[in-house]
Parts: sequence; C-alpha cells; structure tokens
Amino acid sequence: MSSKNNQALVPTAVINDSQWQKINSAIAPLNNDQLTWMSGYLAGLAHQQSGIHAVAPASSASVAEKQLTILYGSQTGNAKGVAQDYKEKAQHAGLKVNLLSMADYKAKQLKNETHLLIVVSTHGEGDAPDDAIELHEFVGSKKAPKLPDLNFAVVGLGDSSYEFFCQTAKDFDARLEALGGKRLTPRVDCDVDYETVTNAFFDQIAIQLKEEFAASQTRVEQTSTVAGVASLATGKSEYTKKSPFTATLLESQKITGRDSVKDIRHVEISLEDSGIQYQPGDALGIWFSNDELLVDELLSLVEVDANEQVTVGDQTISIKTALIEKFELTLSYPTFVKSYLDSAPNEKLQALFEDKAQLRDYLADKQIVDIVVDFPAKITAEQLARALRPITPRLYSIASSQAEVDDEVHLTVAMVEYDVNGNVRNGSASHFLGKRLEEGQEVKVFVEHNNNFRLPQNPDTPVIMVGPGTGIAPFRAFMQQRAEDEAEGKNWLFFGNPNYTQDFLYQTEWQRFVKDGVVDKVTLAFSRDQEQKVYVQHRLLENGAELYEWLEQGAHFYVCGDATHMAKDVHDALLTVIQEHGGKSAEEAEAYLTEMRRGKRYQKDVY
Repeated sequence: MSSKNNQALVPTAVINDSQWQKINSAIAPLNNDQLTWMSGYLAGLAHQQSGIHAVAPASSASVAEKQLTILYGSQTGNAKGVAQDYKEKAQHAGLKVNLLSMADYKAKQLKNETHLLIVVSTHGEGDAPDDAIELHEFVGSKKAPKLPDLNFAVVGLGDSSYEFFCQTAKDFDARLEALGGKRLTPRVDCDVDYETVTNAFFDQIAIQLKEEFAASQTRVEQTSTVAGVASLATGKSEYTKKSPFTATLLESQKITGRDSVKDIRHVEISLEDSGIQYQPGDALGIWFSNDELLVDELLSLVEVDANEQVTVGDQTISIKTALIEKFELTLSYPTFVKSYLDSAPNEKLQALFEDKAQLRDYLADKQIVDIVVDFPAKITAEQLARALRPITPRLYSIASSQAEVDDEVHLTVAMVEYDVNGNVRNGSASHFLGKRLEEGQEVKVFVEHNNNFRLPQNPDTPVIMVGPGTGIAPFRAFMQQRAEDEAEGKNWLFFGNPNYTQDFLYQTEWQRFVKDGVVDKVTLAFSRDQEQKVYVQHRLLENGAELYEWLEQGAHFYVCGDATHMAKDVHDALLTVIQEHGGKSAEEAEAYLTEMRRGKRYQKDVY
C-alpha cells in the first residue's frame, strides 16, 4: 500500500505529515510478524506514558506470563497459512500468542518456552523445509537443552503418497518429548486435505489453553487491534487459497522447439482489477478442473451413472460434476487404495497395499483411473466419492516482475504427458492451463508469498541463479526486477535442458539481459548436445574457482527446480567447490553453507 493511501487512514490531528512520512519509511521493510510485534510494543509505550502499568508477575509461571509460541516451517506456504489461521483463532479465544517462522526463531529460546505449537511440512525424502532446517538440527543435537517446563503440540503437513509422510513433524514431536517436554495433545499428521483436521485440532487445543491462560478481555481487544493494523500496513490481498481471484487467461504459447522432447508453455494471466500484489520469488496457485474425458472413462469403468447425486461438503451435485470440479484424479494415493479395497475386495490389490514399498512404486506413475483399470470393480457413486480426496491447487513459480508486467502474472509450465499401459495420461493443472483453457477464459488464482526466496535487499549484492528447465521461471522475474531497479549487483545464470536449439527457454530475453548489462554471465548445460551428458552441477564444478570468488564477495546463491535429484546434486557440487577452492574440510564446507543459509544467502525453491 502506498504512503498516500496509508496517510488517508491517519487523522492529521494525531500525526502530522512529516511524522507520518518517517513512520511509513521505517515500517516499509518489516514483514507481517515484525509489524505485529512493533504494534504491540508501541501500544505498551502508550500505556506507560498514560500512567497505566501492568502488575508485576509473581513468578515466571504466573498467568500474566503465559504465552503460546507458534513456530512454522513451510516450504510452499501451507504450514505458514495454517499457523496464521490458528494465531487468529487463539487471539480470539483470549490467548497471548507469538507467531514466528522457524527461520527467525532463536533456538536457545526454547528453554524459556512454556507452551509451544509447531506447524511444519515435510518435503523430498523426509526433509525439513528450508526455514526449519536450523531448528530441526538444533533439537536433534547435543546442544538442545532439557525442557521440563515445556508443554507442546505438533501439527505435520504432508502427502501420504510419499514414503516419509510428515517425517519432520514426527522428528520434532519425538525429540521434544525426549528433551522432557509434555504433549498437550497427540501429534496430528495431516494429508493434503488438511483443513478439516486442523480446524478440529485447533478448536480442541484452544479450549484447553483458554482455561489455563485465563487471558483478560483487554488482551483480546489489544491483539485484535494489532492484527488489524498489521493487515492494513502490509496491504494484504483479499484473495487467498480459500477465496481465489477469478482471472483471465491472456496467452499460452509453446516456447520449446518443434522437435523438443519437452512441451513447455509460457502462460500469461490477467490480474486486472484484483489489486493483487506479488514479488519475484512468489508462487501462483492455480485451481483447475479435471478433464471431462478422463472423468467419463472412470465412470464407465466403475459402472456409475454420471447423473447420480452425491454429497460433497454442504453440496449435493452429480457424481460427474464432483469428479470434474471437486476430486483429485491425476495423483494416486494410498488412502484411495484402502477405500477402494473396502468397497471392492481384491486379493492381489490387498497384497500390494500391504507392501508399502511396492505400493509406492506402483502408484508413482498411476492415476486413479489406472488403478481401476488394473483392478476392475463395480462400485456406487457414494463409494467412489468417499474414496477420493479433494482437489488441491497447484503452485507455479512466478516468472515475471510486476514492475515489468503490471496487472499480469507470467508462468513457465511444462506439459506433463506420459504413457501408462498404452494410455496417454496428462498432468491435471498443466493440461488445464496449457491445452484445455482457451484465451479469454477464466481461471481461479491466488498468490502464495515466499519470503524464503527473495532477491537481496542490497541491490549491489551479486546473485548466482541455478535453474534448469522450468526452474528458470523465478530468475526471469529476478532479472526483470533488477533491470527495473537498475541494480548494480552482478548476476550469473546457470541453465540446463536437453538441446540448445530446441530448449533454451526465453533465449532472446536472456541475450538482451546480457547485452543491456543486467546479466554478467550465462553458463549453459545442454545434456543431449554431446555424447556424455552434462548437467548444471557439472558446470558449477568447472567454474568452481570463479564461483567461490563470487561467494566470498557475498553473492546470494539460488536454486530452483527438481528437488529429488537436481537440487541435491547442486548442493553436493557446491560443497565440493567450497572445499576445493576454499581450502576447507568437509565439515567446514557444511558449516560455510549453513552460515550462508542462516544469512539468507542460500535459498531454494524446489519441488
């Protein structure tokens, strides 16, 4: 929100123009949590100056001292959103609450906590999200203190189709107990459709804590006011995952060559009249519908009439409408197999279900319809609806800067298409955006802010970007922003894909960035242009001496793309560069990267 708009909210009799300009300048860099804290601090000063003083607590365990600390670790923003929702509910219940990202939390403060709620996601092979890594390592180390006075609860967000479901939450839960903490309630492990579970959990724990905290009505009014001030100061969008904006598709253009092994689209969406603001590094959430042809195939296989009515939430709709608009069909998950078995017992499928490793391998490239093809059965519409989980939106790294494109948002979308036993299967959101949705048609969207993937605040800071394939998307946004800001910091891109002539995404734009002096170096790795495959991690090693020199100059290092292989290979290559060109041991190289991560100089947007 501009200072002009903010000023309209402030009576001139209270604050003059000069004072307001100074205040607005001071709060501009602050995030939501910092604004909330500052508002409370200022309110406290006001009370002191008016002669109102709090009664000194009788002891550290007194009611006045009790506070619930909520810590979140979030890779894509879901855990952060859950934590923020609960903060509002807890404040409404009269609880004193402190909400922090794990990245901003001082680990040694744990020994002073009395009531702690952890909300954390898991990604990759049971890995902690980037903002939780340091705290996760701390509680698992010998440095972690005993916590006999701690009452805690843990909420995990994950996807049950992955082997290490909610592993980070399980780690925190077990370790806090081992350190002497007492559970307020058993850990909750949430699948992708987590909202019903988390809401019930929060209702339960709020009642439990309200009785213990016995917070005054004055505190409720103060925290409610503070939350309102913070929302106004940050210009928070009214459009969210639960309440998306209905946008318009402007363009979906293929940007790989005719003979490319990949079909990658540049997608442009209009945000006109939404007031939505985003920054380079943020993601766009896309709500999609399932392909009608896929739905018809599934209904035919289970022998269900498309017009049969089912109840979904508070709606009664046809099963066909439900399958198109409400349920996840293109990703398979163990909970579907379990429910399907309950409705249609099958010995072979039961044996597969009981072997977790084999089931995971089987489901990896299967859609719901493929399971039914392999294990056919006739079930009812209600049984089918109960077996499926709700659609969840897909997140895409934003490939544009608003400083460049104004009321638009750009995405770089790879069309997911593969063969399963002779049947062509498509990715749900990519196929929806790239092929089924026509220009001028509507798509529901929202912005998922990612404060863990941001350009350095100092425009003179060097930037190194590693983004093979569609991982190049946020770096296009980064360079558009740096060009607009006339930033002096050096910029170096590492990009890879199969072939130079077919797959150099946004080639002319990167050439213009180089010509205009925005980008200093572009290092390419086209894996299939020579007999031996070359990837971005190989280019990092080849340029190790200069790369380390940039790091020593304070460069920020960014990675975007595949989490399973690429990001790990890049991490290993980076460690090797630091060891070889920095003269460090393996342990010292790890410590070097840890310090970079702690200083927000090593950031990842991986999926």
